[in-house]
Amino acid sequence: MKEILEIKQAVDRLDNETARSYLRYALLHIQRLKEQPASPHDPIGQLFELYDDLTSQLDKRSFWDPTPGCTHVHVVIGESFAGSMKHALQELGIADTHKLIVLGDNYAVGPLARLDSPEGRKARWEWFRLRFTDCVEVSYEDVEEDYTHTLNRLKQIPEHAEVIVWTSRSVREQTGMRHAIHLLRHMPNPIRLCDACAAIEELSDRPDVQFEYRHSGEITPGKLQHALMRINTGRLLSAQDIAQLAEEWQSLSEQGGELRIWQNAAIVEVPVDYYDAYLLDMLDELDPPTGTNDFIKSARLVGQALGYCEQDIGDGYFEYRVRELIYQGKLEISGVPSGMRYYSIRRR
Repeated sequence: MKEILEIKQAVDRLDNETARSYLRYALLHIQRLKEQPASPHDPIGQLFELYDDLTSQLDKRSFWDPTPGCTHVHVVIGESFAGSMKHALQELGIADTHKLIVLGDNYAVGPLARLDSPEGRKARWEWFRLRFTDCVEVSYEDVEEDYTHTLNRLKQIPEHAEVIVWTSRSVREQTGMRHAIHLLRHMPNPIRLCDACAAIEELSDRPDVQFEYRHSGEITPGKLQHALMRINTGRLLSAQDIAQLAEEWQSLSEQGGELRIWQNAAIVEVPVDYYDAYLLDMLDELDPPTGTNDFIKSARLVGQALGYCEQDIGDGYFEYRVRELIYQGKLEISGVPSGMRYYSIRRR
């Protein structure tokens, strides 16, 4: 009973993105167990490590804090990418000197105004709370605690440490990178920009095989190690570069939009209903199961939309727009819209 309680407490501490990251790793190793029935020890060992990592989250969190002896501090956007980065740093044996700061917010959606102030952060939290079902249990106090923790970790970075801010073609990473530069703008540390997706694609580029990552969270820890070994090729920012990126963050935060995409190498603000027609078209392409009166699980539509979308926006946004289409009378519902798995939809 004690073990079950400890597991419950560990899981309850996770935000949704981190929980999904752990689930992905668990399913990956379960799949390997199924594929290798004669030699299951390595996947089982990986699952044991995953269990230990999950149940010791508080200790792990402090382990990644910047320390006086660290030489590099990696700033990453998104919990999924953070999970891969932790594994990669540990596998390379450099976790003692390479520390990690995570900006876990989804910068693709929601208002960005005045995030330096409690009023601005509360307005953003309220926007998500009213629209995203998986944010209902996140309190404003949780948001403030996380923000304070992030600022404290930034203050812990020693002056001699190089800061590597990771980004990619992902709109949430590009926007988050600019927020990170804004927060780091007055610090004396050298700051370098690195793109793990571009580095991996360059290393594996073959005429007969071409693969593009939508965001850094799609990179496995093994491949990420190759990007980490090439961080010195990343762009070292000048004082002018830092000022420019911080100014771009200010401009983004003043626009007041609720949805952003990455287009023509720039962050572009689009209407919040930008993907509504895309969702309806995607629904029309899905075959409903027999005996369901043409109703399709909301989670299936959201998963399909997420899988085919070229942008890194997140499933929470698509599920929010599905419910908006229901409220607008464009979709019919069967079930209760308290979470994707609880209801199905069809065209009205």
